[in-house]
Amino acid sequence: MKATQRDFRQTAERAAAQCAMFFFCGPDEAGASAAAAQITELLPDAGERFEISGADLRKDPAMLGDEARSNSLFGEKRHIYVRANGDEAHDALKTLIETRDAGAGDAAPVLVVATSATDKSRTAKLLEKRKDALVAMFYPPDLSTVAMSVRQMADAAGLRLSGDLAERIARASGLDVRLAQSEVTKLALYCDASPQAPKPVDPDDLEAIGAATEEDGFMPLVNAVLSGETGKLDREIRRMREHGINPVGLLLAIERRASQLAQITARLGPRGSFDNLGKGEKAQLGIFWREEREIRGQMARWNRRKLERLGPRLMALHRALLANSQAAETLLAQELVEIARFASRR
Repeated sequence: MKATQRDFRQTAERAAAQCAMFFFCGPDEAGASAAAAQITELLPDAGERFEISGADLRKDPAMLGDEARSNSLFGEKRHIYVRANGDEAHDALKTLIETRDAGAGDAAPVLVVATSATDKSRTAKLLEKRKDALVAMFYPPDLSTVAMSVRQMADAAGLRLSGDLAERIARASGLDVRLAQSEVTKLALYCDASPQAPKPVDPDDLEAIGAATEEDGFMPLVNAVLSGETGKLDREIRRMREHGINPVGLLLAIERRASQLAQITARLGPRGSFDNLGKGEKAQLGIFWREEREIRGQMARWNRRKLERLGPRLMALHRALLANSQAAETLLAQELVEIARFASRR
């Protein structure tokens, strides 16, 4: 079974009831992760979440089957969540399928979020024709797509949200549906809204929950890092600590911008020019006028080869932050300095 972000919502409920293996891929890592979370909620009995890294499965493909056929600590159901890079989970999934076909018995649902993989990858080809598997491909969304998702989130939470406010949340979240969902959840709690008791939302409500903005949120630090402005880092990192900015949320914003730069680079091709992008193309690529100057400067810093090196580094940092939450702020600060230095080199 295959899906994209356009038809995923229509496919999700059927897939959750029918499938045992889920492969979420594409350049929009945020959309893929949000889809995995939605499938988890729809599973008939998700139970405990057990996480395995793609790197561990690459070293030991049999691990996936062992864990998927084990009970949780308290004998309850479980599901396996794998965060992989490319085809790291391919051999493990193949082994899981082979042992199941050989009579090893049922296994817990396996959800793989594979950054840098596509629906043309070996893993996708392994699963796409199976009735018990879903391959879902996610491309970086544009503003209107995320705003529509925000309105759907709001409807589900019992919020009556205008199109303008949905766009504000989408922009403030850097077009990251996970951050947007967090804002909608906070907004529903603040307004005491529920599907049974819907509440209208006005701009003052949005201001009250402290939704991130370009001025007081992630973007000044994101721009300093990716623009190679090492002289600004001390001040911006200090502001991150003083304001208690969430390290993972900040890293997601950097990942989003890096993905955007890669998408622009692919659109331009080897001989294209940023100046030749039309207004419609800029809108499709998420280049808004307030950000254009920074993006233009960052395009000069990050060529295709440097972006290819940046992606895996950000993924490794993401795993490190999740595994070391107490030291996340320090780990992030150290890595941001290194990335900024790398960006500053012509």
